[in-house]
Amino acid sequence: METGKLIKELRTKKGLTQEELADKTEVSARTIQRIENGEVDPRAYTLQMIAKALDVDYSLFIENESDESQKIQKANDNIWVGLLHLSGFLPLIFPTVLIWNLKKNIIKGLTDHYQAIISFQLIVLGFVLGGLWIYRQANQATPLIGVLLISSLLSIFNAIQVMSGKPYKHISFFRLGNKNDKTE
Repeated sequence: METGKLIKELRTKKGLTQEELADKTEVSARTIQRIENGEVDPRAYTLQMIAKALDVDYSLFIENESDESQKIQKANDNIWVGLLHLSGFLPLIFPTVLIWNLKKNIIKGLTDHYQAIISFQLIVLGFVLGGLWIYRQANQATPLIGVLLISSLLSIFNAIQVMSGKPYKHISFFRLGNKNDKTE
């Protein structure tokens, strides 16, 4: 729950108006209103005064802030994992390795995604090389275009899935490390 909503809930349970809470905290009623609406983040001192006025422990607000920070961090992690999946767009392994190396110690479970993407890229690379061989032998580019199109669509689909916090499609012939599909 957001800090502002929590303050509003606690204030209404106490039967206080915003003005009454403002009088008890030496904070303006407009500031209380803006905090409750989520327009501003209150300073630690303001939160301490509000906690005292509402007869609650100050740590209640700190725990709430840490939950919000964790949600923001998870969303940022999902974006990086999505970019990692998007790097599988074409069988170019370097961008995937670069992103993984940059964030491997920061994002939990990134190595599982990295292994799946490298495996996928190697499969696509094999199909591309096979398609090039067919093209050279028969002058038919259709298999090569199909492989690139399907791999591109799957990379985009997986990137969208992980950015929204959903599981991705794991396609590979081998899997290093843990055998369970994870989307952390």
